[in-house]
Amino acid sequence: MNFCNRCLYPENHALNIILDEQGVCSGCRVHEEKYQIDWTTKEKELDALLSQYKGRTGSSYDCVIPVVGTGDDFFVVDLVKNKYGLNPLLVTYNTHFSTKVGVRNLARLITELDCDHMMSTVGPDTIKEICKITLKKFGDMYWHVLAGSQTFPVQVATKLDIPLIIWGVNGWLDQVGMFSHHDRVEMTKKVRKEHAMRGVDAEALIGVSDKVTHKDLQAFTYPSDAQLEKSRVRGLYIGNYVFWDSQKQIENAITKFGYETHSQERTYNTYESIHCFNNASVHDYIKYLKFGYAKVSDHVARDIRLKRISKADGISLIKRYLNVKPKALQLFLDWVGISEEEFVSCIDPFRDPAAWQKMDDGSWFCKGSVLEAAINLHTGQELEVVDPREYKQTDLLEDQTAFNEYILLGRTYMDKRNYKAVEG
Repeated sequence: MNFCNRCLYPENHALNIILDEQGVCSGCRVHEEKYQIDWTTKEKELDALLSQYKGRTGSSYDCVIPVVGTGDDFFVVDLVKNKYGLNPLLVTYNTHFSTKVGVRNLARLITELDCDHMMSTVGPDTIKEICKITLKKFGDMYWHVLAGSQTFPVQVATKLDIPLIIWGVNGWLDQVGMFSHHDRVEMTKKVRKEHAMRGVDAEALIGVSDKVTHKDLQAFTYPSDAQLEKSRVRGLYIGNYVFWDSQKQIENAITKFGYETHSQERTYNTYESIHCFNNASVHDYIKYLKFGYAKVSDHVARDIRLKRISKADGISLIKRYLNVKPKALQLFLDWVGISEEEFVSCIDPFRDPAAWQKMDDGSWFCKGSVLEAAINLHTGQELEVVDPREYKQTDLLEDQTAFNEYILLGRTYMDKRNYKAVEG
């Protein structure tokens, strides 16, 4: 396995990367654009774009913004509403995997920024059955989250005649350099299916189980071409127009809005994915079992590119978190109703042979990870650390150490005495 000489990403990245003649990946090369672009000009371009949608007659909302309550959501909503003056409708696909801190942060987002909000919640039994289907067919328990979160906003926009959806960062650009900032790629039906959903649309689940019908898949069914043509919905990525820096953005949300952060089992980043029990745990563990890298690799790559940690520090962090088996796995298995053996048997057919080798005794050996590679720390492509930062751990308003239940819908509060969370 070859690794990027700069950010340590493996060449078998699921989103595809290209290593150039210097052994530097396409994600790093596109990241270099951030230091070359005139962002003032880009922001003026964004202002001109958004002004076309501001104060439209016949509608209460200027745009739709998909949110789950992450720190980046605070940044986007604050920017769109308070800097550019649009009136957004916030929309959320309920993942069924919510954490207490995640529920509070979402409520905090809606409250602090004073926005209207809609949520889509699919029946729990349907979600459990879909998880079983996608685990067996694709080795993926998180398909419904990706499908729902990128379908519901478009459904709302088309039904309410809101022609603009504003997304945060284009992950395929930011992680692997699939696009350039100059391409101004927008979110479309094609992008959603080919990249976010790995080419698998809702129709692929029909006929696999008699418990899942067309009606059950409504939440994951994209509007028709006729509906899209009539509504003229477009999806803009804010990351094409501002220097996207999650760590700084979320630190601002901590200071300005009281955003809560939380430690995680499989990464050192305390800011992201904390709204969900599974994003950085079971879902991420599956990524490791399939490809030999994980979310900690994503965070290390980004922090190296932003000149915040060294390559050596990055390797140490990956070694610390990469093969951690999450405690949340048993919670997921109990919730979905399968054994760990069944779970592993669903994943095994999808292990990348470039990363994993099956041994004679039936066990698996991860031959293609940073843990096993002889990484050269001095290739000449390393970046100097100029902005070292640590991820902050805020005080939590409520204990979240137990991994004993998901929250479907929960009571929330932004201080300990609100809604009588404590007596007095």
